[in-house]
Amino acid sequence: MSQYDWRELERSAQQPQWIRTDQQLAERVEYWRTLPLVALDTEFQRVDTFYPIPGLIQLADDQYCYLIDPLTVKDFAPFKALLEDTSVVKVLHASTEDLELFFNSYGARPQPLFDTQVAAAFVGWGSSMGLRRMLEQELAVVLDKEATTSDWLQRPLTDAQEHYAALDVAYLAEIVQRQQTMLAKLGRTEWVAQECEALLDTVLDTDPEGVEYYKRFSQMYRKNPKQIAALRDLSAWREKVSRRDNEPRNWVLRNQALLQLIDRWPQNKGQLGRLPEMRNRSLRVYGDQIMAILANAQKSAAERPPEPIPQPLHMYWAPHMKAVKAAVRKQAEAWDLPPEVLLRKKELEALIRSADAQGNYTLPADMTPWRREVVGPLLLEALAALETK
Repeated sequence: MSQYDWRELERSAQQPQWIRTDQQLAERVEYWRTLPLVALDTEFQRVDTFYPIPGLIQLADDQYCYLIDPLTVKDFAPFKALLEDTSVVKVLHASTEDLELFFNSYGARPQPLFDTQVAAAFVGWGSSMGLRRMLEQELAVVLDKEATTSDWLQRPLTDAQEHYAALDVAYLAEIVQRQQTMLAKLGRTEWVAQECEALLDTVLDTDPEGVEYYKRFSQMYRKNPKQIAALRDLSAWREKVSRRDNEPRNWVLRNQALLQLIDRWPQNKGQLGRLPEMRNRSLRVYGDQIMAILANAQKSAAERPPEPIPQPLHMYWAPHMKAVKAAVRKQAEAWDLPPEVLLRKKELEALIRSADAQGNYTLPADMTPWRREVVGPLLLEALAALETK
């Protein structure tokens, strides 16, 4: 790792090397696959599409910063092989959107992944730490924000855009080395590895048909089966259209319009058009389909009874949640960690919902192994103590 000099990479970012052809990419990938790590970032546009459109892929190796042009490179098979090469660590910062782009555009998940934002929380730097603040704190480097909102699909890019993009990867090798040293001293290397592995799972499309999307509308849990079936079918239809036509969900049907459809249940297109949240385009292009789904709701509910929407936790559970949060906060302070690192909100709710008639609780199945092993007993002890009062 000693060959990664952030000052040399910083200088390289002033004139990053472009990769614009399939041959150039294949040749560089052959070298990159001999390295212990590469740093990655992406720039994309997602204003009027369902899927992100790649505008630029930045990569830093041990010598240079590169800009890979997805508008001219056609064969990304070598790059996919690099992403999936488990001998090369892929370092990214706040990687969620980058992972989604890599998966949707190139069918690959970077493995192994090291996310410097995730690691920052585990070494005591802070939760959800931005790259600029991290660089100011650790390297006394101040990055310019001027190109943050650039159009990354334009060509040619300006010198300022190129420099801005390359700097996003120039410092990551240095940051990861510092973090890995601290993680090893703290005994948290495996914790971060598991968190990054869990991040990779979030890009998997577990509901491609959108049939579970309706459960996100927790405020609708009191609705009757016919209404819930309509909500389910409308949500799934919207998901299908958005993906097929590569349009944002709200272009097809806004969330508020979807909820108004269920609440007000228009009987014809005239009433449909009078819904405050119904856009003219949605009415014109999709009005007949929307009315057909509403008309079929009773039959749909009978033939495919919808699963209920999980209702918000009752106030009865407030003391239980308070006890768990207190236990987590105490441990987090002892370990100098943000409480949300030890327990996420969705895990807390799943834990409370798992209570059986005897007052026994079950840890959520999707908790990472380190959290289940280290934090799990604290949670169960806090709840057990509350039950005995």
